[in-house]
This record gives sequence, structure tokens and C-alpha cells, in this order.
Amino acid sequence: MKANTIYIWVLRLVAAVIMLQTLYFKFTGHEQSVALFTQLGMEPWGRIGTGVMELIASILILYPRTTGWGAALGLGLMGGAIFFHLTKLGIVFDGDAVLFSYAVIVFACCLVLFIKYIGTIPILKNLKNQAPSSK
Repeated sequence: MKANTIYIWVLRLVAAVIMLQTLYFKFTGHEQSVALFTQLGMEPWGRIGTGVMELIASILILYPRTTGWGAALGLGLMGGAIFFHLTKLGIVFDGDAVLFSYAVIVFACCLVLFIKYIGTIPILKNLKNQAPSSK
């Protein structure tokens, strides 16, 4: 296995595992998850909707033919999470910065995956072809 392939699979797994791990808390109505979405004024629809979207993003990221789509969805979801942490929730929520840290890690993984797979998204394929070459 080539090093690049291993690197890409590590990014896929890190992003997907973090998003999938948080689903338990969203779907079971865990106290911290309910408090977070209540503070945002998005409980329960925001909590459940975000969980469903994170599940879809994780599945798309893990399937090689749809990794670009999943990464794009993950970027949007984690961009929203980071935005709300910086504007309404604070980096430290409920005594720690774990949720914010997870969002940043997933965002970074998805950004690299998105850049790598942008050519697999038909509507964005031309952007990759028009990008200035660094050769």
C-alpha cells in the first residue's frame, strides 16, 4: 500500500469515527447534547438533523467514490460547529474544549479530503482544472 493511500484512509477514518462517535450523544438525547442545542435554540430538530447529516457525511467519506461529497458535507457541518463555538457556545463548553477540538480536527481532515477529491464532484470538476498550476 502506498503511503498516500494510507494517509488518505487515516484522514477518512479520523473524520468518520469522530462524527460517528458523537451520534450516540445526539440520538440518545444526552444531557450535554441537549444543553448545547438548547443554547443554540435548535433543540431537538437541530440535534437530530445534525446527527443525520453527520451520519450521511461519514458514510460518504468512507466510500471512496463519494469521499469528495462527504468531505464537502463534513466541511459545512464542522464549519457551522466551529462558527457556533466561536460566537455562541464558547470554545470551552460544559467544562472542556473537546467538542470544539473534534470539530477542528474533522474540519481539517475534510478540507484535505475535499481538495484531494474535488475533481470527483461534477459541479466542481472545472474548478480543479482551472486552478493555477504550481509547476
